[in-house]
Amino acid sequence: MRKYTNSEIKARLVLMVGVALSLTFIMSIGMILYSLVFVVQPLEVSPNDVKGWESISSILLVLAGALTGLLASNGLKDKEKDNE
Repeated sequence: MRKYTNSEIKARLVLMVGVALSLTFIMSIGMILYSLVFVVQPLEVSPNDVKGWESISSILLVLAGALTGLLASNGLKDKEKDNE
């Protein structure tokens, strides 16, 4: 069995984390859109719903920041050691 180099392991880890964060972000947005479009909403918003929307928006901001940071840091490459 072939051993992976550090850069290959890092690339696989970045891919897995990126896919997991992206799926979580997409599913959250999808559920929010579904609840806004297909679920009947009352005219007055309850205090519990307001707090729920605030927490969901905070979570989505953190997810978006994590995805942005992951994509931005992906351009920083580790220096390969020269074998001499």
